[in-house]
Amino acid sequence: MGVQTLGLMDRAVKQDFEIIQPETTYTGAPIRPVPRGLPKRTQSLCPECSSTIDALLSEDERGRVIMEKTCPAHGYFRDVVYSDARLYLKMEEWTFGDNRGVMNPAVPNATKCPDDCGLCSMHTSHSGLANIDLTNRCNLTCPVCFANANVAGYLYEPNLEQVRLMLQTLREEKPVAGRIVQFSGGEPTIYPHWFEALRLAKELGFSHIQCASNGIRFAEPGFAERSHEAGLHTIYLQFDGVTDDIYLRTRGRPLLEIKLQAVENIRKAGMKICLVPTIVRGVNDHQVGDIVRFAIDNIDCISAISFQPVSFTGRINRRELEEKRYTMSDLAHDVHRQTGICDPYDDWFPLACVTPFSKLVSALRGELTTHLSCHPHCSLGTYLFVSADKKAVPVTRFIDVGAMLRDMDVLARKAGKVHMKLYSQISAWNSLRRHFHEDRAPEGLTFSKFLETLQGLMDKRYGRGEAEKQGFTFKTLMVAGMHFMDHYNYDIERVKRCVIHYAAPNGRIYPFCAYNGGPTYREKIEKDFSVPFGRPGACIGSNGCGLH
Repeated sequence: MGVQTLGLMDRAVKQDFEIIQPETTYTGAPIRPVPRGLPKRTQSLCPECSSTIDALLSEDERGRVIMEKTCPAHGYFRDVVYSDARLYLKMEEWTFGDNRGVMNPAVPNATKCPDDCGLCSMHTSHSGLANIDLTNRCNLTCPVCFANANVAGYLYEPNLEQVRLMLQTLREEKPVAGRIVQFSGGEPTIYPHWFEALRLAKELGFSHIQCASNGIRFAEPGFAERSHEAGLHTIYLQFDGVTDDIYLRTRGRPLLEIKLQAVENIRKAGMKICLVPTIVRGVNDHQVGDIVRFAIDNIDCISAISFQPVSFTGRINRRELEEKRYTMSDLAHDVHRQTGICDPYDDWFPLACVTPFSKLVSALRGELTTHLSCHPHCSLGTYLFVSADKKAVPVTRFIDVGAMLRDMDVLARKAGKVHMKLYSQISAWNSLRRHFHEDRAPEGLTFSKFLETLQGLMDKRYGRGEAEKQGFTFKTLMVAGMHFMDHYNYDIERVKRCVIHYAAPNGRIYPFCAYNGGPTYREKIEKDFSVPFGRPGACIGSNGCGLH
């Protein structure tokens, strides 16, 4: 069977590759495929009044992708959405069609995005990662924060029953139940029922339980161990740089020693870390390479970096916007310039490129799994394989990534049409062996070890814990960037495909860039489920989660 399948895949790849694009969501809303090429038109928002307006995306004389739009009431606006049009267009090449959203949307007959939200019938993705804000209190006062009780003037802190409701809402999402939850805030670790919230998520069957934290409490003795015992797997650690002058500017106080102690405590507790740097041009973009090197040096406990270019959630003048705007292509070029590890054009792909992988897993298991079918311009990333001597090699050096993804997509379709229970998972991966070049792989990475590493990435029983300690998987570091939108670069086509969501106490689920920008549902939700600022015993601060 393997030889026959390979022959079918060979012929498919030699022909023009066909992308399967659904016409409607599960509830019948039409899906407009992601428009490709430049110039093109989309819909955006006015930075002043938030009304929906048309926008033009085009390449300027400097090879950048520019968004231009005019509000009848507030005039003309212009912003850079990608500093490199060539890389922008490459991202569009590596998408494999939209998903079909959810079967049980809270808003079943939506007519306008992002005004009808929760999720709505027009949304094309399910929850890849879901956030639950436990509090808007914090033990920091960060100048770059958007979730900030001091500024808001009220305390948002859902009780445990409300937390249970939000978790259940995610688990009841159909046809794919939410399985990855991240507790956020404010600073979630100061939530009065922190350990109970972790145990609730574990009890309800979440396979990945994370938190977005500034690390202050994890630097305390015993806190990481207790969190791990309660069910926590991964800490998204705010990490803006490797020197304290950066933290003085972004967070208002020196924090590096606290970050280093938090890393050490999390390592001892046996958990994983994803570094989350908020990057501002002219502030800390010169330390992108240092952050990558720090992660490689601590590869035993740091498994990922999620760079997040700053979003301007308030008003900003045009000169300052141009000076501070940092885009996904800036990240790709800075990693190359500052480390020499990754080529900006060969080694970076959009997050959505992994959908053939999840489709194949779904077909082989006979059940739907999480598909990260986000818009190609929401993110980009690469995987580094790190050998015992800390040498990092991009996966593209020894895997023909593009050809492998296309073969996976074709194989997933074949697996869906015939009863592939006869065709084991290992047989499927082995059929892709021709894309693996062992002579270019890091020392110690055989094809068998590569397969085991893939298994560890998709099944955390093999990717963490005792299996990892015994060397089942090769050390990998995901280096990625995700650029959350603000009013200046807002693209409604991106919101419809968002895979990073927020669960709210009203029983609804919101896309990240609708919750924190654009219509900013965060403000309405928090006001509806809050108490006034100054309640006795309330300690109010600002957010330290790093998601800006």
